[in-house]
Amino acid sequence: MKKELKKVLVLGSGALKIGQAGEFDYSGSQALKALREEGISSVLVNPNIATIQTSEGIADKVYFLPVTPFFVEEIIKKEQPDGILLAFGGQTALNCGTELYQNGILQKYGVEVLGTSVEAIMYTEDRDLFVKKLDEIPMKTPRSQAVESMEDALKAAHELGFPVMVRSAYALGGLGSGICPDEETFLKLAESAFTFSKQILVEESLKGWKEIEFEVIRDANDHCFTVASMENFDPLGIHTGESIVVAPTCSLTPEQVTYLQEISVKAIRHLGIVGECNIQYAFNAETNDYRVIEVNARLSRSSALASKATGYPLAFVAAKIALGYTLDQIGEMGTPNSAYKAPELDYLICKIPRWDLTKFAGVSRQIGSSMKSVGEIMSIGRSFEEVIQKGLRMIGQGMHGFVGNEHTKFENLDEELANPTDLRVFSIASALEEGYSIERIYELTKIDPWFLGKLKNIVDYKNVLATYNKIEDLPEEVVRQAKILGFSDFQIARFVLKNSNNMESQLLAV
Repeated sequence: MKKELKKVLVLGSGALKIGQAGEFDYSGSQALKALREEGISSVLVNPNIATIQTSEGIADKVYFLPVTPFFVEEIIKKEQPDGILLAFGGQTALNCGTELYQNGILQKYGVEVLGTSVEAIMYTEDRDLFVKKLDEIPMKTPRSQAVESMEDALKAAHELGFPVMVRSAYALGGLGSGICPDEETFLKLAESAFTFSKQILVEESLKGWKEIEFEVIRDANDHCFTVASMENFDPLGIHTGESIVVAPTCSLTPEQVTYLQEISVKAIRHLGIVGECNIQYAFNAETNDYRVIEVNARLSRSSALASKATGYPLAFVAAKIALGYTLDQIGEMGTPNSAYKAPELDYLICKIPRWDLTKFAGVSRQIGSSMKSVGEIMSIGRSFEEVIQKGLRMIGQGMHGFVGNEHTKFENLDEELANPTDLRVFSIASALEEGYSIERIYELTKIDPWFLGKLKNIVDYKNVLATYNKIEDLPEEVVRQAKILGFSDFQIARFVLKNSNNMESQLLAV
């Protein structure tokens, strides 16, 4: 460990807002825990009282102030910390820390940036620098142009050809991003994107490709590996925070996963990241073509998911690396507690976002590359069918699982499937029940047939359960298979006891 460290400033995630706050409570809390274990005094800046990290006893001192350069400089002036952690408060903390570094404030007060250097952070955050850096290896990124004016943006869009993707640099939760099919849409979105960032990226549209991501860890000795692989249920074009996510990846072959893991390690080493990061790909499984969409040189929303899914405490380990430890020194080598190698999973996890769009009159229910979700759940199980059904019961929308939601009706299924909303997964259930083929649903949604086939298994088994009329008539193996496919007792009763009066009387008897 770096022996000279006595006091460290941790930048928290900022006020309650989509794209920050609660998503990064886990990572900040883990970093503070690591500091306490080392006997280092911790100072936390976070205005959000609704977090664990601001609870009494987690940090030695908490400042309930905005995470902005002005306030953080005042805190540095007063507290005189030896080091600062930028990677544990999401985009807000990273932007603030980068500005403090560029303005010379950290150097002025002798505050050391712990973990990944600011230069490496800027390689990942500045879209132009990022593309140029990965071109050195070389590694494929979306064909793109970083621009800082509307005139240059329009010129770039015409050079690339519509449709194009617009992305903001240094922005929260995909703010200002989206896919533009034509010039009119582009002008509106680019104008909006410039309100969130001085630099935007105009890039080729890869809509419909798979979105795959890895959590990667690297220490000062260059020991580097992927800790977890995750796959978005939805294709590229929907923000990962808006998408159902499954870990580990399900629809790729082992060879494809290994290929992407090797690329990930190569990229992270070249970018010079020390600690934990997240790398996201657009991947065409038919051709094995890929594009590196982005690298988050910080703990992300996915990091918390990956930590809880795998049991590997990414934020805690990243904090220890930032303090000077190497991976062989964290935990006990040769045991499951060692940080030196990735855990092996014999189960699946599924993350499903939660939206509260019904609370706001006039708000579009459509989801895309900018986040609207306000929370998420994680379910664990042995099969995809089990985790998706469990998860859909947990999101607080009054659903009973993938099937059995009789209050959910859709007027135009083709429209609902082609233009994703917060209810699209239930429109897939309706489509399967109405006889849509997997090929037709794939054509409309671009959701991988592997997932659609698993969802069809649920609908097919619902029809098996419906062939029985009494709970007592259900064979043991039928009930066991229903449970393997994630059916709840309520769902089983609903499909077996079709007549509502019959259902009520039999449930009372049971």
